Amino acid sequence: MDQMNNHMLRKHVSSRRGFTLIEALVVMTLIGILIALLLPAVQHMRSVARRTQCSNNLRQISIAFHSHHDQWKSFPTAGSDWGSAPTYINGSPATGADQGAGWGFQILPFVEAEAVWRGGSGTTDNERQRVAVGTTNPVFFCPDRRAPMTVTYRDFYISRNPNDLVTHALCDFASNNLDDDTGAIRASGFGPPLRMQDITDGTSTTLLIGEKRLNLAFMGVAGRSDDNEGYTCGNDWDTMRNANYPPGLDTKDEFSGEKGFANFGSSHAGAFNVLFADGAVRPISYSIDATVFSRLGTRAEGQPVDLKGF
Repeated sequence: MDQMNNHMLRKHVSSRRGFTLIEALVVMTLIGILIALLLPAVQHMRSVARRTQCSNNLRQISIAFHSHHDQWKSFPTAGSDWGSAPTYINGSPATGADQGAGWGFQILPFVEAEAVWRGGSGTTDNERQRVAVGTTNPVFFCPDRRAPMTVTYRDFYISRNPNDLVTHALCDFASNNLDDDTGAIRASGFGPPLRMQDITDGTSTTLLIGEKRLNLAFMGVAGRSDDNEGYTCGNDWDTMRNANYPPGLDTKDEFSGEKGFANFGSSHAGAFNVLFADGAVRPISYSIDATVFSRLGTRAEGQPVDLKGF
């Protein structure tokens, strides 16, 4: 009887065996296939989320531009030029045509950064300038490209000391058009700040702010011409681009020698985000017709643009 019971127990135990090597390999293969199938979908969803956040940043910038217009009866200007530090008069930020810094600095009070606009705890204008120039704001960056970034170097306009390093907070967005006074943002030297009524081509088809194209191989390099002065920069490639050039996808070529761009563009596949003067944010394909895109960059050319054409 005991022998029979022992035999049955051994038979029962032996029937509860583990996986064989072949079965384990099959399971691992199936798991690998599932991961391979799911990974592109996960990556796509993350890319969609980053693109959406980029659009949301432009919407915040839109609200800031229109709030600026409501308060000071004009849009921000493009500032003076690349070497213009933020202008403070008697310790307070100058506004309108008196402000040398560009649109990025001028909208700070409306993107939850009034303290930075005023220069933080700085007690001199130079200290205030350093706070404003060096403080990043997530609203000025596209998460599909990078997190908020700074670059530090000797700039010779915030500081005259050749041994003094100054930190500059960068920016992924730009207005239009550099140096020709055709866009919705005007540099100080061209006349008074522009108002909504000056955009006679239509606010729904006039580019206000768009993503700017970069060579990613030179991100964070002080020597480049379009991403070194930062978001406070006046009329310069850092914050101004040109819709007369075709937009394009970011590149990453450290051997091309191409460190600066005049173009709009982004790291998004297929299209980049643009804010129009009426406050709408829309994606625009890199393959948009060059003539149509050029017309989107002008405020008063008199040439109609079909919204279905892009």
